[in-house]
Amino acid sequence: MLDPLSVSAVTTFLGSVGAGAAGESGRRLCEAVGGVVARVAGREVTAPADAAAREALAAVLVDQARSDPERARALGTWMSGAPADPRPDRRHVPHTLPASVRFFTDRKGPLAALDREAFRKPDGRPRIAVLYGPEGVGTSALALHWGGLQAHRYPDGTLYADLRAGSTSTAPTATALLRHFLLKLHVPQERVPPAAQDRAELFRALLADRRLLVVLDHARTAAQVVPLVTAAPGVFTLVVARRPLTGLDARPVLVDPLGDKDAKRLLVDLVGKQAVAAARATLPSVLERCAGSPFALRAAATDLAGAATAPPAAGGDPVRTVVDGLYRRLAAPAARVYRLAALRAWPALDPGPVAAAAGIGEPEARDLLAELAQHGLLEPAPDGRYRFRPAVRAHAADAAAREDGVAACAAALRRAVEWYVSFAVRADHAALPQRWHIGPRYDRYDRLGADGVSGADGGDGVSGADGGALAGRYEDEGAAIAALTAEADNIVEAVLAAEEFDDPAAVCEGAEALWALQLKAGCHDTVLPALRAGVRAAPAYHGDPRMAGRMHTQLALALIESAGYEEAGRELAAAARAEETAGHLRGRATAVETLGLLRLREWRFAEALSCFEQAGLLLARIGPDDDGREDVPRATALVERHQGRALRGLGRFEEARQRLDTALAYFERTTDEPYNAARVLTDLAETDLMAGDAPAALPLIDRAATLLGAQHATVHLDYLAALRLRCRPEQP
Repeated sequence: MLDPLSVSAVTTFLGSVGAGAAGESGRRLCEAVGGVVARVAGREVTAPADAAAREALAAVLVDQARSDPERARALGTWMSGAPADPRPDRRHVPHTLPASVRFFTDRKGPLAALDREAFRKPDGRPRIAVLYGPEGVGTSALALHWGGLQAHRYPDGTLYADLRAGSTSTAPTATALLRHFLLKLHVPQERVPPAAQDRAELFRALLADRRLLVVLDHARTAAQVVPLVTAAPGVFTLVVARRPLTGLDARPVLVDPLGDKDAKRLLVDLVGKQAVAAARATLPSVLERCAGSPFALRAAATDLAGAATAPPAAGGDPVRTVVDGLYRRLAAPAARVYRLAALRAWPALDPGPVAAAAGIGEPEARDLLAELAQHGLLEPAPDGRYRFRPAVRAHAADAAAREDGVAACAAALRRAVEWYVSFAVRADHAALPQRWHIGPRYDRYDRLGADGVSGADGGDGVSGADGGALAGRYEDEGAAIAALTAEADNIVEAVLAAEEFDDPAAVCEGAEALWALQLKAGCHDTVLPALRAGVRAAPAYHGDPRMAGRMHTQLALALIESAGYEEAGRELAAAARAEETAGHLRGRATAVETLGLLRLREWRFAEALSCFEQAGLLLARIGPDDDGREDVPRATALVERHQGRALRGLGRFEEARQRLDTALAYFERTTDEPYNAARVLTDLAETDLMAGDAPAALPLIDRAATLLGAQHATVHLDYLAALRLRCRPEQP
């Protein structure tokens, strides 16, 4: 049991509670602890947002506990079941570094520079280097090659992230990267802290005594990198960028083009001595055009004679020169797909949207993408999809503008965007068929049923904008979530593209289709740019006046899960105003209720109670013919439950029990609500425990465990087990 009279112990406890607030059980504990803190402090206290605030609050609590044994006992009871240390089993060693290229030439100087930084004597400074150089010079290949050579020096594993994205708006943030790495380190998803600072602290704590390599490829800014840098003596952070990153204190390592001798050696490795000898006459021209670029040399190797005779590109860029030569040798169908696939910087390319953009069948698009990859114009991704190198995509987009024209390019891009939005709507509907939806794209699937089956092409013809081939039928809700997760970055990019060509319907409905990702996959950091676009586009959406409220509420929910509480509060207030303007009582009640849930998260229990009371009054005003009338009984029971939670936080335990008993009666009458019945039983048990009546809490815990056990709700059962332990009488 942690000591409630120790400032450091209480600070640690508050930190563990805040770090666990990403999952539902963690949120429950955080809220309950807020009530305990208010009781011990003798006043309502806002949840601490950072380490300094936690330490200051801990000092107040310890001071109160020392002067009152009852307060010390109350604090100690909840500290006795402190969340388990989120540090994972060290036997789980991450190995996420991709394979290096097969043939690697020269680079002795940069390799030696990396060795010097990685293996210098520890002096308290982070070991970090930035490999940089022009496009196509092989910085990424060099990082992977060095990582492969030195992997034996890092027995605790390697962490790799490609920071390349479709646009600046969708580039991974440090917050998202920290979540990605914590999951790779086997931190349970529900234990990944919502706040960026807490994630960074946990990441550094996990790496403190490890020997581990971190590779951050295609970094754009120092802001992406700095929160991931650690001074742990056994950790080396290797950053790959186009140029040194301003604001990042790291050893710069320039990667120059290959000299002619090493360039020729690479060609020999790639195609053999005989092929190089046969091209002796044209070899000087090939070397001149490739200008020491490993990418250009690899692309030129397949046809040394053709590469030598290709016309030079403007500016003498070796990558563009070789790419232009490869492009000119493509057949017309492949060349057209090459151009139209590049109209947007899609994070990954699939046959479906490419087929939609080009107006062809998916099988043909699949074959043409494979052909482009064979020519070196596309890179195969580990998941079987494809992507452009930035310089290659720039060449393709220029060719599209020149050869297809602005109108045709705009039409092709609109078709690709419509494909992604329709796919997202279809998959989201299959993942959450019961929730109420907005927009004509959803109306179609509401009529057809949860599986989203329609007369759309199953993949043998032109799938067009329907998103049919990739969406297909889903075996279950989990399969639909997996499909959405795989395409999340592309969907966000599609929403941003729709905003650029002023299509508010596609923006809003595409953003709405990300809801299942938020609720079930926790992709809050990923979807934020699209949700912000949805809020911006909502005033121009004419399909349904409820859309503005939906967009504000959806953005607020993502912000709450990212610990952006202040902005979330503003969004929920805006949602309530928008729903009032639309005359939508059900939506307005939802916005106000959600604001109350945010206030619970912040331990602002009086404000939370006011919100829930207002939400209850709004629900009571919904008439028999109003939208959402069928939801009112259940929604009212949930609001009663929330009122009980707020009253408990205020120390008004008897009133809290009355509200919770009312909610429980509803959920026990409804046969398909065992989960919510169990949640209310848990609320009642927490209330009794906070009121000092542990014996009354135990049977409630047992009833909740019986209901949740039938649903295999492991995380919730673990929370109940910890709650049961707190019911044991303890002395501080």
